[in-house]
Amino acid sequence: MTTSPLRLMAVHAHPDDESSKGAATTARYAAQGVEVLVVSCTGGERGSILNPRFGREVTDIDEMREIRTGEMAGAAAALGVQHRWLGFVDSGLPEGDPLPPLPEGCFAAMPLEEAATPLVELVRSFRPHVITTYDPSGGYPHPDHIMCHRVSKEAFDTAGDAERYRGHGEPWTPLKLYYNHDFSMRRIRTMHEALLAAGHESPFGDWVESRAAREITEREVTTRIECADYFSARDAALRSHATQIDPEGFFFATPRELEVSVWPVEEYELAESRVQTSTPEDDLFAGIVSTDGDRS
Repeated sequence: MTTSPLRLMAVHAHPDDESSKGAATTARYAAQGVEVLVVSCTGGERGSILNPRFGREVTDIDEMREIRTGEMAGAAAALGVQHRWLGFVDSGLPEGDPLPPLPEGCFAAMPLEEAATPLVELVRSFRPHVITTYDPSGGYPHPDHIMCHRVSKEAFDTAGDAERYRGHGEPWTPLKLYYNHDFSMRRIRTMHEALLAAGHESPFGDWVESRAAREITEREVTTRIECADYFSARDAALRSHATQIDPEGFFFATPRELEVSVWPVEEYELAESRVQTSTPEDDLFAGIVSTDGDRS
């Protein structure tokens, strides 16, 4: 039996990832009284201005960090969650053939134990029962997303081991580890077909028809969280990231009433569990019982 309230930690690579991956889930649990902590590994300093309506370019890394810090505060407020920074520097997305080296001192170039230490400390202080993050591919091959997976897995595996990361807090053993699946090709194809059937243009056509999409390996979905009532909170969080999210762009191209009728859930893969549970699940806390008895 666990202490109450239940606690959920969602670990992400950059500010804005928490709003595009599992956002309605975190908003739902926070509204239900679960303590929810979103963790951003980096400050998103090397992100580009992706919203053409932002109005200006930002080329200074310190200025971008400051802007994205403010955006993240707005997103956390919209979702009703707590937030912490790990304090690492965005690695950027290297492009070219051959790929250029990662910037010196960036998150993805850090030794694993050094990069995982602040997350282990945070796990030990916040004491989450459940951690969510990305699968080993990172969801897509951004070096920070892949490193986010690695440090999350390391923290899940070691935070309860008194012999590891000595001097970085009292051991705490999380009970379940999940991977986000918000950008699965199954979801994208389903939404694409629903939009066309309803007579709408689809923003997913290039994804569905691309060779890269056909080569994406579909991972197992074990857990589907009903969260349509919190899509509005997710959308408000997305809009908070004004450097990254076009309010008239991709994320808002699907009519919400259609999305609710076709795909009212967010999906996860149960990667590891230290409690007995059975799949499919409809609750990230399945198998975990609080002292109030509100989960089983």
